[in-house]
Amino acid sequence: MELHVESAVNRIRVPLAGIRSWLFFGPVAVTTLVGVGMMLDIVQANGLTPLEVIILGLFAVTFGWISIAFWNAVIGFALITLRRDPLSLECSATGPTARCPIVTRTALAMPVYNEDPVRTLNGLAVMLRSLARTGQGDRFDLFLLSDTTDSDIARGEEAAVQTLRQQFNNYEGIRYRRRPTNIGQKAGNIEEFCRRWGSCYDFMVVLDADSIMTGSTLVKLVRTMEDNPGAGLIQTVPIPARRGTLFGRLLQFAAQLYSPILATGQSFWQTNSANYWGHNAIIRVAAFKALCRLPVLPGRPPLGGAILSHDFVEAALLRRGGWSIYLLPGIGGSYEEVPGNIIDYTKRDRRWCQGSLQHLRLVLLPGWHWMSRLHFLHGAMGYVSSVFWLLMLLASTLYVVLPQINADSYLEASYPIWTDWPSSAEILGMSAREIVPLLGVTVGLLFLPKVLALILALGRERQSFGGGTRLVLSAILEMFLAVVVAPLMMMYHTRFVVSVLSGHNIQWEAQARVERTISWKDACVGTVGVVAVGVAWTSFTLYFSPGFFLWLTPIFAGMLLAAPLVRWTSSESLGESTRRWGLFLVPSETLSSPEFKTFSWRERSKPGPSLEIDVGAFPARRQPSGIERKPRAAFVDTLSSR
Repeated sequence: MELHVESAVNRIRVPLAGIRSWLFFGPVAVTTLVGVGMMLDIVQANGLTPLEVIILGLFAVTFGWISIAFWNAVIGFALITLRRDPLSLECSATGPTARCPIVTRTALAMPVYNEDPVRTLNGLAVMLRSLARTGQGDRFDLFLLSDTTDSDIARGEEAAVQTLRQQFNNYEGIRYRRRPTNIGQKAGNIEEFCRRWGSCYDFMVVLDADSIMTGSTLVKLVRTMEDNPGAGLIQTVPIPARRGTLFGRLLQFAAQLYSPILATGQSFWQTNSANYWGHNAIIRVAAFKALCRLPVLPGRPPLGGAILSHDFVEAALLRRGGWSIYLLPGIGGSYEEVPGNIIDYTKRDRRWCQGSLQHLRLVLLPGWHWMSRLHFLHGAMGYVSSVFWLLMLLASTLYVVLPQINADSYLEASYPIWTDWPSSAEILGMSAREIVPLLGVTVGLLFLPKVLALILALGRERQSFGGGTRLVLSAILEMFLAVVVAPLMMMYHTRFVVSVLSGHNIQWEAQARVERTISWKDACVGTVGVVAVGVAWTSFTLYFSPGFFLWLTPIFAGMLLAAPLVRWTSSESLGESTRRWGLFLVPSETLSSPEFKTFSWRERSKPGPSLEIDVGAFPARRQPSGIERKPRAAFVDTLSSR
């Protein structure tokens, strides 16, 4: 089977679309079965007990989860190495193709909510200047869609927009709208934009307040949509940039290094049913207006009410309506910012966790494409998997420790079932025969994707990472710190899942974008629960089974050192030191991209310089014929009408 869209230059063809999911999930299933078989050999030595069955079930879920990421990376590595496009499987384009001017109109829509207006508008100025260099700037209009509730910030937004207009020769395509109330939050903001102005535009590019996209990328997205009338949405891969703290630099380095192979693998097997991540994507406005009004879930928050993570649902609604959704991992030129410390990062994750768990209520509703159901499950598993990991580790601790308690004869006298249980020494003694090979396979699944990404970077773009030696050293340090921070994130995500399931609701507030160093007090307060659990778990294990304590040392270290980790990784001085030493460098820092020359690497809320723009690309007055008016279409609640 082959999906084919007749088009001009940027047509998207997907040969073998019908079997790609089998080519992906087949290896995932085989890998998972092999791992489960190895674990079964370990735990069934004396027959399966209820605890061993629980451990086996938890292991199957967690092992399958890491197998998905592993095969994503393997497929992505193979395609990039062979220089094959993940959708068409043809040789990737090696250079730009000359095209006539684009003929459609596109709105750049940026919803904001109590954001720093100067910082936000500086980023938009960079994008407009980049568009001017393409010669296609007059085909784009910019909308700052404010839901700001702070009157001082709102006045700053108005002043910043006016300054931006003046810098761009009073270009009328720069528009500002503020809603008196933020009904529906970001999704409601975009819905209101579509209702008021959607009929004037063929496409819209949805941006976050920290988004930066190059002009060439925006033009390429528009031309691809023009050439593929069946495409409803095209998602780029936003890469973190402009971070200064150690934690922020770690995140942007890891994303720059690992995202290409993971996203390429996803694009291969998701074909025309990819997902939407809420920003840095181009959307066909007519399709969005007709299909993407969000439902209100029955019941009370946190699992009922308005859907927090609207993007997955909007993608599912488009796909259900027959529109294709593509992920283009190789297009480049798409950037975002990430929180600069663990505390702010986990606050954002808490919101996403609630939204992702809400998606589980949608999985079994009729009409979804099967890939959309998978996206719902996959998003929720990003958080629920931490619960499974923690439960498996706790169950394994009991599995090892209970024989030692049994040695005190209390259990043997009270519960004869424990008399056939292998001793603690016997369990740990199995390591050389069975546990070590399984551990080796697990470590391979976790780290081989990182190694493959490193190999690609060394062969193709090592200079943009500061050179081969610095790249290798940075990758090794990132892997080490990722292992240390992982237990802390596991505990946070577990707490978030429990919080949502126990009925604790949160509101979607403005994201912390300006970096800050966490004080020791805030670090201790924010990690006190993690440290308390770590102390109790460590003491229990060390007392009853010192041998098993050594196996879990990486887990215990991340939990007991939680406060110092939060404090040190939020340090801007440590981040600056790594930059000076050439560690965790990324192309947005090392390459002379005009989009980032405006900002110093530690740019904060500072006005950008006046931008000298080719005013011919941004006419001072809009010609009445410049916008093709289309009939307005009402939103349709597809969940109730279909």
